[in-house]
Amino acid sequence: MNFRYIFSIIFILGFFSQGNSQIKFDKTEFDFDEIYATSERFIDFKITNTGKKKEYLLSVRKPNEVFYLVNGQYLDSDSSLIIRLKPNGKKLGKFNYEIEVYTSDKLTPTILKIRGNIKEFEENSLSAMQACPDFGSKPSIYATNFKITVVTVDKETKEILSNSTVSMIQNGLPIGNWKTNKNGQVIEKIPLGYTYFYSTHVGYLPTEQGTYVNFQRNYVVLELSKDSNYHLPVPVEFQNGTKINDPIVSEKPAEKIDTQIVVQEETPLTIETLVAKEPTTETKEIASLEFSQIPFDNFDSKYFKPINVVFVLDKSSSMLQGDKLELMKYSLYQLTNYLRPEDKMSIVTYSSTAKVLVPPTSGNEKDFIKKPIEKIRPGGGTAGGDGIKLGFEQAVIGYIKDGANLVVIITDGAFNKNSDDYQKSIEKHKNLGINLSVVGIKNLLQDEAKMKEAAKIGNGRYVPIFKLADAQRNLIQEIRISTFRK
Repeated sequence: MNFRYIFSIIFILGFFSQGNSQIKFDKTEFDFDEIYATSERFIDFKITNTGKKKEYLLSVRKPNEVFYLVNGQYLDSDSSLIIRLKPNGKKLGKFNYEIEVYTSDKLTPTILKIRGNIKEFEENSLSAMQACPDFGSKPSIYATNFKITVVTVDKETKEILSNSTVSMIQNGLPIGNWKTNKNGQVIEKIPLGYTYFYSTHVGYLPTEQGTYVNFQRNYVVLELSKDSNYHLPVPVEFQNGTKINDPIVSEKPAEKIDTQIVVQEETPLTIETLVAKEPTTETKEIASLEFSQIPFDNFDSKYFKPINVVFVLDKSSSMLQGDKLELMKYSLYQLTNYLRPEDKMSIVTYSSTAKVLVPPTSGNEKDFIKKPIEKIRPGGGTAGGDGIKLGFEQAVIGYIKDGANLVVIITDGAFNKNSDDYQKSIEKHKNLGINLSVVGIKNLLQDEAKMKEAAKIGNGRYVPIFKLADAQRNLIQEIRISTFRK
């Protein structure tokens, strides 16, 4: 009886506050898109009390196929709590669930909608029966920090290399640069997850590798090979202000040493400055004398036309292998930073199906372009043909008259599913002034021929990306070539 009385009071309070809801949801819908074995399988909805009095989460009504957790039952003024939802359908295919959330500030529930398409189940066959992960677990992009040890050694002798530079990248973005200590180690706290390592040392060739790191796999050894072209500088000896071991000294009068000390500013230690010193994988360029004389970082409108570029990204299961996804994301971030306000960029992704991730967007909306890139997770088939067609549709929408209009497909292999007639689509749009180039991410040699063929049909080029230096510069160089005012 007491319970009914309390509930009636809350009900009446809710009735009178119905027209002035105090609890706000950060979102009411979420699309998981295609769910594969490696995909994130839960989502957090944040609710905040914007009013001045305490409010309550009364109940959550949901289908049997949805598990949920909440980290509280009441909200003080200006406080928040989380509702975590996990779809647990036992069948492959599309799902669309509605969850009713009753709060004390109104009579009617707030409807949360989650949808997606289950393509694969998790490796654990009982995953569909597992509860929603507790709040000690977070989506991988918000993973908590843990301690990792990275060691640099000589590849042949296995001797430790102190004072090496170690850079780390996660999800295509640099997370830090460090110097190894006297024991050849870097010991730092970083987010757990797939991590790309890049290391340099004087007299050695750079090395890079990607690996998944976690609490069990927290020790990484980077082996560097000596650079056969490197020669130690011969120290110059002086006597009474004269160079005594300089072979030119006998041919001209002795010179006095300039005793003035010149302090040079050190170049900031960043992954971009380190990689910029490394040669890239050779790529065919259409370059004139005038083009070659323009500095790489110059994208002045005086020399380069506006560009409407559409990236068609392969996110099929094969992109999970090696470092392909990291290189693709890193290259896209570098290119996005390079865009001008007059440029447009859009993104289409494909796996088993094709989807518009970013519609044609101005180059000054960099954060809007970058955010969806971060969330790309690979899995599924390879509907490259569908991706190309959808990419051309976006290129038509964003078309820039008297500018450069380009579709760039980024893949690690052939186009496969529904790709039989992609050549017709390329030919058709080439006549409209929309060209196509193909970027190969660590592609096999047997796939390179097909990539070059597609690029040739589309009046574009094949662009190889096999290492970080390629990801930093080759895609930008392709855009420069495509937009150069000849």
